[in-house]
Amino acid sequence: MNAVGIDVSKGKSMVAAINLSKEVTLTPREFEHTEIGLEQLIYSHLLTLDGDVRVIMEATGRYHEPIAAALHEAGIYVSVVNPIVIHGYGNNSVRRVKTDRKDALKIARYGIDNWAELREYTPLDTMRQQLKLMSRQYNFYMKHVVRLQNNLIALLDKTFPGANELFSSPARKDGRQKWVDFAATFWHCDCIARTGEGAFALRYKKWCKRKGYNFSEEKAFDVYVSSLGHFTTLPKNAYAKLLITTACAQLTATSKGLATIKAELLRLSALMPEYEQVKALYGVGNITAAQLMAEIGDVRRFDNRNSLIAFAGVDPSTYQSGKYESKSGKSSKRGSAHLRKTLFQVVGTYVKRSPAHEPVFQFIDRKRAEGKHFYVYMTAAANKFLRIYYARIKAYLISLETTC
Repeated sequence: MNAVGIDVSKGKSMVAAINLSKEVTLTPREFEHTEIGLEQLIYSHLLTLDGDVRVIMEATGRYHEPIAAALHEAGIYVSVVNPIVIHGYGNNSVRRVKTDRKDALKIARYGIDNWAELREYTPLDTMRQQLKLMSRQYNFYMKHVVRLQNNLIALLDKTFPGANELFSSPARKDGRQKWVDFAATFWHCDCIARTGEGAFALRYKKWCKRKGYNFSEEKAFDVYVSSLGHFTTLPKNAYAKLLITTACAQLTATSKGLATIKAELLRLSALMPEYEQVKALYGVGNITAAQLMAEIGDVRRFDNRNSLIAFAGVDPSTYQSGKYESKSGKSSKRGSAHLRKTLFQVVGTYVKRSPAHEPVFQFIDRKRAEGKHFYVYMTAAANKFLRIYYARIKAYLISLETTC
């Protein structure tokens, strides 16, 4: 029986193995994350060890995934452990030593001491991996779109205050927004005010035809009136034009990228067997359904609902020492931050719409009546929602297995 500890880092890993007697059967050595390096690790070292072999590694974001997948494909038992568990294990020395060699041996010792409790790594199917990656990219692009949009509004306040409020048209499927296209052409209020009402109406009509927007004489008059009487802090010159048009171009390009990723995210999420069931949950829309499935993955991988709640980091922490016992602990926040953000959005829908027939809102209402703080009942409601999610989605997926 050999436990192999792998301390994964970018481009290389430190590997060590010990047996049941805590004897080192593979001295710590380094392997590159290349085809040759992995073949040497698997066929020249791991498969030559006597007895059962189990590989233990920490979940280190993107770095551990190709290594775990390669070992799994080679038929080797792999267990991916939360780094927090390894960090708190075996710190029985007053010395503070932190090296890759020591870490690899520490992970191997953890594997021996917890041999029976190790859970085998089963890589997510390709579609779920793509869904998770697409969800993370959607969040990334969304943050940039919001920042670029706020930046453009701040610049327009110096050249054309209120330009972002002239149009209420929703964004197009390709991500373009009418007010952004308008600002790119009419980047200063003087571009309109100094031309006169009739000349602007004619120019605005041509602009609408060229950009594919509906033209209205009444709207043209409203826009012209809105351009009058402003005191701007940036004059109408090439410098101001460069700032505004560049900001518009950046926002438009990023918005188009976001729209493309959103379409792919929705397409992938619709292929998941539980998609319609997740969407049927109150407060869950197309995007939040995709994000929930992306972050949670296959709900059957959790032994019970408490495991899912702990994974989300919305479980209450406990603290007791001697006669002292904490009555109200903070949430652990040791799980997926992306999942917690999505849960906050879902629970926020309950708060805004107040559906009296929904058990989650009834729970929120009861906690508010008890005088609980906003974040307390929001976190508790996320906990409640996850319990419902776990029960319904797991039961549905199990029913699909039995019928197939």
